[in-house]
Amino acid sequence: MFRWIVKLIRDEYGIDEKQLVRTAVLESDLGLSLEQIEAVLEFVSDSFEIRFPDGTLDEVVRLEELCLVASWLKGLYKRPAFIGPDYETSCRSLNPGASTEV
Repeated sequence: MFRWIVKLIRDEYGIDEKQLVRTAVLESDLGLSLEQIEAVLEFVSDSFEIRFPDGTLDEVVRLEELCLVASWLKGLYKRPAFIGPDYETSCRSLNPGASTEV
């Protein structure tokens, strides 16, 4: 999923792949606006049939975090340790396929 999201951001926003590293902060390192990040979330949501709850931009700051959360919501990866309990509850209510494994 990481590679797919990297290609999406590269193609949609013209960001050089050299900048699209796991630790890249979506806003400051990649220069994406909040509207662009929301558009990326929407595209990922529609493409993988997952739903990001309100507050996602408070939990997801780096490219790697976005990929881990998306993979978890799809049921492909264990719950990322960095997410808070309230956000986890919101995610699970919208995505019953999210793994319960930590």
